[in-house]
Amino acid sequence: MGSVVLHKKASRWGAFFVFALWAGAAQALCPLPEAGEPMRVERVVDGDTVRLAGGRRVRLIGINAPELGGQGRAGEPFAQAARRALEVRVRESGDTLRLVPGLERRDAHGRELAHLYDRDGRNLAALLLEDGLAFQVAVAPNLRLVDCHRQLERRARVARRGLWERDPYLAPGQLTRPGFALVRGRVARVERNRGGVWLELDGDLALRIEPRHLPAFQGVDLAALAGREVEARGWVVERRQRARGRARWLLGLEDSRLLGTGM
Repeated sequence: MGSVVLHKKASRWGAFFVFALWAGAAQALCPLPEAGEPMRVERVVDGDTVRLAGGRRVRLIGINAPELGGQGRAGEPFAQAARRALEVRVRESGDTLRLVPGLERRDAHGRELAHLYDRDGRNLAALLLEDGLAFQVAVAPNLRLVDCHRQLERRARVARRGLWERDPYLAPGQLTRPGFALVRGRVARVERNRGGVWLELDGDLALRIEPRHLPAFQGVDLAALAGREVEARGWVVERRQRARGRARWLLGLEDSRLLGTGM
């Protein structure tokens, strides 16, 4: 799941909350037409996940924050900063947020997928992106705020804030384990078969567009990417069984709206 870029994340008080959310349009950030459901936050789990009162876990749509680590694995750079930043935003909102569920309601780990807004109508994922404390992701069908999130991440990237202080992209040959990654490499060849379209990169990585996601790439000349350098992001998996000559690592692409000609 990922995206690719050519190289060249009915109480009186509740009634007031709705009014503040939409009347304060000047403060709104990446708004949606739905007012959303007020929810009290019990605690912030990490930079992209909160636990609500009652035990529900919610993952913010549109971002992937650095992992905190654990079980013998060190935390990733800015993981603690991302969690602290989200804690501050939640606290400033009185520990109550507005929740707008995604078109796909849950992820593979059973967490709810939702857009979360503070009392000023600001999308919390957007705030983290603007601060450079998370990376944008685009996972179908939850794509409603891709363009807005992209713009805010671009600001952080240009300003070299947070995760963008250093170039976060890896060459395919630098991949050592599965998980979320930003990669950059040259497309050695483009293949199309019943499994979809495959962009084979130098360095043992293949980018795959499944047939069900090909409509999202209409208007993109994928064959013309052969020989070009591209940037891609998403969750890399390791092939347990692979035919001879096939890449060890695989990254699935679901959306083309990040396709462009560089920054």
